[in-house]
Formats: sequence, structure tokens, C-alpha cells
Amino acid sequence: MNEITIIGLGAGDLDQLPFGIYKKLTKTKECFVRTIDHPVIRDLTIEGIKFTAFDKVYEKHDQFEEVYEEISEALLQEAVNRSVLYAVPGHPMVAEKTVQLLLENGPARGIAIKLEGGQSFLDPLFQAVQIDPIEGFQLLDGTALSPDDLHIRQHMIIGQVYDAFSASNVKLTLMEKLPDDYEVYIVTAAGSSQEKVTKCALYELDRQMELSNLTSVYVPPVKEDALQYREFSKLRQIIAELRGPDGCPWDKKQTHQSLKKYLIEEAYELIDSIDAEDDEGMIGELGDVLLQVMLHAQIGEDEGMFTIDDVIEGITAKMVRRHPHVFGDIEVTGEEDVLVNWQKIKEEEKGSEKSVPQSILDGIEKSLPNLLRAEEYQKRAAKVGFDWDEVSEAWKKVKEEVQELEDEILNPNPDINRIKSELGDLFFAIVNISRYYDIQAEEAVYKANQKFHQRFTYIEERIQREDKKFSDYTLEELDSYWDEAKAKGL
Repeated sequence: MNEITIIGLGAGDLDQLPFGIYKKLTKTKECFVRTIDHPVIRDLTIEGIKFTAFDKVYEKHDQFEEVYEEISEALLQEAVNRSVLYAVPGHPMVAEKTVQLLLENGPARGIAIKLEGGQSFLDPLFQAVQIDPIEGFQLLDGTALSPDDLHIRQHMIIGQVYDAFSASNVKLTLMEKLPDDYEVYIVTAAGSSQEKVTKCALYELDRQMELSNLTSVYVPPVKEDALQYREFSKLRQIIAELRGPDGCPWDKKQTHQSLKKYLIEEAYELIDSIDAEDDEGMIGELGDVLLQVMLHAQIGEDEGMFTIDDVIEGITAKMVRRHPHVFGDIEVTGEEDVLVNWQKIKEEEKGSEKSVPQSILDGIEKSLPNLLRAEEYQKRAAKVGFDWDEVSEAWKKVKEEVQELEDEILNPNPDINRIKSELGDLFFAIVNISRYYDIQAEEAVYKANQKFHQRFTYIEERIQREDKKFSDYTLEELDSYWDEAKAKGL
């Protein structure tokens, strides 16, 4: 069986190369290398060793993934007829995608992959920037960096930063979480006689970068609390401290029950910002809603019942499960198909939770605002055909309820419970009208409240301007101010 033997050239000059690797290279007739741009290769070429490099492959592709795939495939093709020696910068098992592809594909094609040593760039880099990796560090690929990869409270080492384009991408990705002037280090040829460590502001990274296969970027861990405020883990830590032994007396006192009213309040304040198209307001109000979620999760953790991780896992699993057209192989033709699938999956989930027959009205939360709850009941009933065919029929029902309410109010001996019941029937019938026009009754009443607030405060302003009191006006005079407010579009 032919084999591909992979060796590491180390991170610097010939003095860093292990003696065993040096002996193997001096005995070979030809060695394939990912790139010719390495000081060891220059020195060994002088000694008469022949190297075949893949540098031209980089010029053919826009994506590094395609480069690595072509290099690994070329090596596998070469190994069909003879055993091959392949050398990579550093250590074969550190930041070498071509090696991973060879390990994955070689054995399946009858080609053995043999790994031999080499010094990675990590040890000399730790020494160059004087850090202890036991404090926690990340080794990241500069060619495929995402903000989600970054743990800013750890040492971060970013390799594979080959050119100005990749350096620019690294800079922009880091700026998602770090200030533009955050200090980072550019480390070149760590541990060799050509070692160079340059400190610069993050925004200068792609301007200072020396283009070399021996260059890495080191990002020190963030210590300042304020710079960690964008991190979810920091929010979780703060909530835990607020509920901890030395935390806030108010936060420690809260329960799931006591927090219910605040969740409702924060949700409506968010709606205010949405209606006002106030982006800054939405940031604040969404934060307040998130705070309620975090407090409930922390209470659950304090009681040993659940954590925020359980909450996140539950909603993530649900979103994947209920979107098979995105995360599975189900095909849909439009929004209607999505809603049908959603309801079907939801019913299957409920069915697995209960073996007893269910009402189609089950699952609608009793704590919903009652106008919303009425709408949900009506929508469920409509799905099985219990609904008016025409909105005119729904209007007849509204008029019928108005008449029944009026009859009860004009009764010589009115019954307050009957009036309450007839009022409820009227509200329920009006919700049905709202539903026909795709208007949420709850939102309609909300807007009516806003309108009343604006017009009534206008009346108050007029009275204050005239230095009078409400009692100084007749209802007709106050109503004229109301009409003024209405005319102004309030």
C-alpha cells in the first residue's frame, strides 16, 4: 500500500527543525510542500533538496477551502503510483486543513496517511507574547473567522492570516466585539532568529500586517467589564450576582409569580417602541424583555429546576423541529404550507405529551389578555368550520348583542351580573369582526388608549395654559378642546 508521509517544517528557521525531520528530508529525492514560502525550504534547497510547491493553486481559487481540496486531491492522485512525502509549515496537526482532508479521504482510497513530527508555532508564540495557555486560549482560523467563534475573555491566537484580504476580514470580525483601538499583536516567525512582535491598534491590523505564512495575530483577553457587556455570558453572570448572597434585596425577593406583571408591562412598552418606529427605544425595551427571561431562568436555576441553557436548548430544538422545510427535506410552496406544517407538528408534539383526547381549544394560555384569548378561541373554532361565512353575519351578531345589552340596561330592575355577561358577549362579537379584517382587537384597543391619552393630555395642557382647573369648565367646553386635539390629528 502506498502512503503519504506528512512532516512539519516548524514555525521558523532551520535551527528549529527537529533532527529526525532534517534527516528524512536530506534522504528524499522529492518533497511536496503546501507553499514554498518558508525559511527552512530556502535553506534546504541550497543543500540540494528538490521541493514541489502548490503556490499556484492559491491563484486559481477565491476560497481557501477550494485550495485545500485541490492540494489534497493532487497528493492522493500522486500517491496512487508511489509513496509521497508532504511537508507543511509548523506541525501537521495544527491549523493544517490539507492534512485533515488527507486523513479523511486517504484510507477510503487505499492510501495510508502517516504523520511525523514538527514544531508548531504555538510554543514559540506563547513565549514571544509571554502568556500561559493554561489561563485559557483559542486557536482560530483567520480564513474562516466568525464573531460567534470569539471568546474575548480568553487569549486568542489567529493563524492562517496570509494576505491583506484575510487580515482585513480578521480585523472587521474582531471589531464586531472589540473597540477599534483595542491593542493586538502581530507575531512573525516566533522563536526564530527573525522573530518579530508588533503591537498595534486593531484598526491598523491590515495596514501593519506582514504577509507571511509565519505570521499570526494575538489578541489579549478582555479584562475591562464594560467591554464585556455585549457578551451573553456577562449578562448571565450579572443576573446571578444580583440574585446571589451579596446581591440586590429586590432581585433576591422576586419569584415567578411576582415577576408576571413586569413581563406584561415590558412587552407593552416594547410595542410602544415598535409602533413609534423607535430603533433606539426597541434596543432598550428588548433588553428589558430579555431581563425578565433571564430573571425567570435564574430563579429556576436557584431552585434547581432549570437553567437558561435548558430554555435555549428547548427553543432551538423546537425551531429546528418545526421548520423541516429549512432544516430538513420537506418542501413547501409558500406561507400557507408553512403554517399547515407548523400546526401539524405542534399537534403531534401535544399528542406525544398526552394520551387522553384534547379539545381543540386546549393549549391557549389562560393568562393571555382576554381579547387575545377570545381571538385565539375563534381562530381555532374557525379551523373546523364553526364560523360565519360572511362578515355580514358577524355584524348581525354584534347588533343582536347590542340589543340584548340595551334591553338589560333599560330593564326596570337591571341585574349587574346580566349586564356584565351581555357586555362580555358584545366584546366577544366585536373581536370576531376584528378577526375578519385581520386586525388584532388587543392592538386596536391599545391604539384607542394611545389616542385617548394624547387627546386628554392636550385638554390638560390647555387648562394649564389658562391657569384653571377642570372644575372651571363645562363638559361642552372640555369637549371642544377634545375636538381641537382631534383636528390636530392627535
